[in-house]
Parts: sequence; structure tokens; C-alpha cells
Amino acid sequence: MIILLAPWWAAAAPPQKASGSGRAKSSPAASAAAKARPDTAIEADIRARFLKSKTRSDGFTVQVQGGVARIEGKTKVIQHKGVATRLAKSGGARAVDNRIEVDPAARERAAANLEKGRRRAQVKRGAVRTEPTAAQSKR
Repeated sequence: MIILLAPWWAAAAPPQKASGSGRAKSSPAASAAAKARPDTAIEADIRARFLKSKTRSDGFTVQVQGGVARIEGKTKVIQHKGVATRLAKSGGARAVDNRIEVDPAARERAAANLEKGRRRAQVKRGAVRTEPTAAQSKR
């Protein structure tokens, strides 16, 4: 009876991959290091993302060392600083040193907008508006 089951058991077993190198399996840390991209590739990816975005007009400089991206430059749009950080992270940087300087006039405009309150596009649905909408003012 055992002899009859042996061929069935061999057929049901999943096929095993042959390891031609004869080396032991690597640790997860070693495989992660092997998958890590070189700094030049990360830097090129970040620069390409900057060129495709609205931040291209700011002309930010990017340097990647050890997987950490350092971004430098100046901008007149306060949101571009955060966008640059997100683009660098999505480009493969494991950390970002954002040294972008925001123009003082842009900071003042942002502070003034905050003092005014939420813009119409930012008002939550169902919230009571203090000013009439454009459609209400035409009536």
C-alpha cells in the first residue's frame, strides 16, 4: 500500500526551484540593500518630477547623498516648499532636507489669507456663510 501512495505523493508535492549558486538565502536587510537605488538614479528621478510639476519655474537644486535628498532654492509660492518635499519622497528619497526659502511677501500674503478666514472653496458643506454667494448676489 505504501508503494502505491509514493507516486501520488511525489506528484502532489509542489515543484522546487533549483538554486544554481548553492548560497544560503540572504537576510531581509541584505535584500533591501540590494534593491536600494543608487543616489544618482534617485536624484535624476526627483529632477524629472520637478520638471513635470509647477515647481520647475523655481529652479530648485537637488543633491542626494545616502538616500537623503537636499533641496535648495527660493520660491514666491509658499505651497511649492511642501510640493518639493513630496516630490522628493515619491522620487525615492528616504528622507528630505528641505532648505527652500519662501519669499517674505508670500508669507505675508498667506498670513493675511488666514486672517480673512476660509476661502469659499474651503468652506464645509452646510456651514453658514457670512457673505452671499455669487448666485445669491445676482438676484
